[in-house]
Amino acid sequence: MRSIQTARLSPYVAALNALNEDKRLRCLKPRVGIDFASNDYLALGNASRIKKAMVAALEAGTPVGAGGSRLLRGNCEEHERLETEAAQFFGAEAALFFGGGYIANFALLTTLPQRGDLLVLDSLVHASIHEGARAGRAECRIHAHNDPQSVEDAIRAWRNKGGAGRVWIVAESLYSMDGDFAPLEELVAIADRQDAFLIVDEAHATGAYGHQGRGLTAPYDKRENLIVVHTCGKALGAAGALVTASGILRDFMVNRCRPFIFATAPSPLMAVAVREALLTLQKEPERQQRLAKLVAFAHRQITSLGLRTPSTSQIVPYIVGDNAHAMRLASALQARGFDIRGIRPPTVPAGTARLRISLTLNVGEADVRAMLDALVEVTRGSFR
Repeated sequence: MRSIQTARLSPYVAALNALNEDKRLRCLKPRVGIDFASNDYLALGNASRIKKAMVAALEAGTPVGAGGSRLLRGNCEEHERLETEAAQFFGAEAALFFGGGYIANFALLTTLPQRGDLLVLDSLVHASIHEGARAGRAECRIHAHNDPQSVEDAIRAWRNKGGAGRVWIVAESLYSMDGDFAPLEELVAIADRQDAFLIVDEAHATGAYGHQGRGLTAPYDKRENLIVVHTCGKALGAAGALVTASGILRDFMVNRCRPFIFATAPSPLMAVAVREALLTLQKEPERQQRLAKLVAFAHRQITSLGLRTPSTSQIVPYIVGDNAHAMRLASALQARGFDIRGIRPPTVPAGTARLRISLTLNVGEADVRAMLDALVEVTRGSFR
């Protein structure tokens, strides 16, 4: 039996061995050390007011599980309240709550773009967007990162070859591995000129940017051709994702979106947590202000120490290049008490393995300075 099992599993063993040889084998590690790895930017993941809201909801009878899909018995008052208040908060006509950002992106791109349409994706958008594009009905083009001209060129080339459907432009407002910002003003203008829809994933900007944390798309709210994904598991400290759009597109997703129709609804208790997180953004604006101050401090220190990063945001990549070298640096920093993780392909392009340093309110300026001093030590010492 053992030999049969080995034969059956041998292709997987070979694949894992190949990953190990390329220094790309992943494993799960516990939370240890000072947090420079999470996306809990506003430190809401352990916020007492959110915990209290969840306890109060449990005591009032809110169920932990929905017990079914939203179209069966899983549609709870907590979902409805969150969606109503989220739409108002983000300046949208309607909102729809999903279990996570990955499924929200996948759901959008496999539901709204139709056969004969065109998807135009930034090369560095989330894996969930690429997966949704591959699984969907529309044609797809990948354009150069943060290059509005290449977006318009891709659309014109497609139309010159007979493309006559709707165009869907997809971007992140703040890119998760490079920490740079999308040229949203130009993308909005292109969407208007080309009669296109613009889908923006605000995963790393919601809560951290915009008035009261409404995200970088806040200046463009109430636009019929704008669809936004607000992830709830990062700066909001909870889980799930809110898709904000026109009421018509929300109704279309409720009727045609298979990941929505056939999935058990998100926990009503998590809807309570997200709703409280949105209230916290409004009642505690100092969190956003403190994060901005910490980010500014960190980048001043980075400059003074002679370190380089393409970012100006709370996501600070330190590009290493070699996979093994990146992981050695991460291990050295972890040994010094800083939870920093190495990021390797395919999460980032080949040859750009890096340390991804995340700035959150779980740390202070002294922690940032100590971490950067350690980074200088390990990168200029024997690990270089």
